[in-house]
Amino acid sequence: MTVTITRLGHRGDGVAEGPEGAVFVTGALPGEVVEGAVVSGRIATPRILVPSPDRVTPPCRHARTCGGCLLQHASDGFVSRWKVEQVSRALALHGIAAPIRGIHVSPPGSRRRATLAARRTRSGVTLGFHRKASGEVIAVPECRLLHPGLMAAFPALSALAALGASRKGEMALAVTLTTTGLDVAVTGGKPADAALQGELARLAEAHGLARLTWDGELVALRVQPLVRFGLASVPIPPGAFLQATAEGESALLDAVRAAAGPARRIVDLFAGCGTFALPLAETAEVHAADSDPAAIAALQEGWRRTPDLRALSAEARDLFRRPFDADELRGFDVAVMDPPRAGAAAQTAALAAARVPVIVAVSCNPATFARDAETLVAAGYRLDWVTVVDQFRWSAHVELAARFALPHIAGGPAMGIS
Repeated sequence: MTVTITRLGHRGDGVAEGPEGAVFVTGALPGEVVEGAVVSGRIATPRILVPSPDRVTPPCRHARTCGGCLLQHASDGFVSRWKVEQVSRALALHGIAAPIRGIHVSPPGSRRRATLAARRTRSGVTLGFHRKASGEVIAVPECRLLHPGLMAAFPALSALAALGASRKGEMALAVTLTTTGLDVAVTGGKPADAALQGELARLAEAHGLARLTWDGELVALRVQPLVRFGLASVPIPPGAFLQATAEGESALLDAVRAAAGPARRIVDLFAGCGTFALPLAETAEVHAADSDPAAIAALQEGWRRTPDLRALSAEARDLFRRPFDADELRGFDVAVMDPPRAGAAAQTAALAAARVPVIVAVSCNPATFARDAETLVAAGYRLDWVTVVDQFRWSAHVELAARFALPHIAGGPAMGIS
């Protein structure tokens, strides 16, 4: 079949209209004419007859095989425009105009956390990511996505896999670059008996790992992994959530600060280890909540370690099962929320009912963000602006920060960022 690509789907595949409905084309761009065999509504290996002017040579030699990046064949300008359109389209489906104030894109080589896969083979260890549309692990020694600090750790990670991976299964290594070194959390390895724990600890020491945990059990702690949030230095727990790049986190924080303005009392919902709560506590009183007790404990420790912060209280609380109600929210000037991909439907409804003057929404899913935005707009809030953040470069993933305010709040749109 020969088809013309009309758009990209939300996962980054090209989409064309065939005689029997939509046809998805891996690696194709809008405007391209492609041909290939259609199997189950998909052309997996298309031949491009007419290329798009936005098609470029992928900067990484692993791009054709690695499933870690999906859009390296598209120009940076195209990817940015497409990600902005994803947000605009999601809001338009709910009847909301999208006052988007630009996009921030993290540079190549800036990913400070990643989950790598490893398998032992007869010839050694394969460490990297999965092949596209496959469970096969492929090596990525010249990855253009990961921070150089993570790339430098590949010998240590390969050594861990050689020592502790089972020949029967795959091992996952969640790796985070912190200010004090590399934090590694391994799952799927061999059971760590006393002998293996000793060998792993010696290996961690030899390679200078800050911390190594094995299937949730601490094996080695050479130095506490620390991450800075504003003035605070936070001892993060193993496997803690962290924004993917320092540049992306900075862009989101700038947006949150601009949206909050000179607030005196702020509630931070889905606060994690304090990405926003701790910097906001430099100028305002903050109450933070998150479902992860370890994250809340890290946030509190970061606050205790940092002089000159304002009052900060925190609680471990499942905001899906027990969202803050209107009575609890009254008295706050600003509410910040950064929920997971499912969004925060119940919490958003409670915020609207409480009439919190300003709501700052951070989201990693335009669809659920737009759904929750409709709740706020229906309750009388205006959407002042949206800033799009692309810290998952060359992927279909998109993040954003947005400011909602009640109409009587003065100067709302002027407090945005460009």
